[in-house]
Amino acid sequence: MAKNSLPMLPKTGGGALSKVVWSLVGVALFVLVVKYPNDAAVFAKGAFGLLGGVVEGLVAFFRQIGR
Repeated sequence: MAKNSLPMLPKTGGGALSKVVWSLVGVALFVLVVKYPNDAAVFAKGAFGLLGGVVEGLVAFFRQIGR
């Protein structure tokens, strides 16, 4: 069986194209934060709120299993 059995996942390692794409993503995020700090803050607050809700849901699920 192949080392990477799921074709949708990228291969490990980094080629030149991968580095260029991640660099562009980093530059885009930097520009977003510098030019539109309020929008970036709202986005970050929403993302962390969503992440917190997921963690709380998992904790509640595992607590119910433990009973």
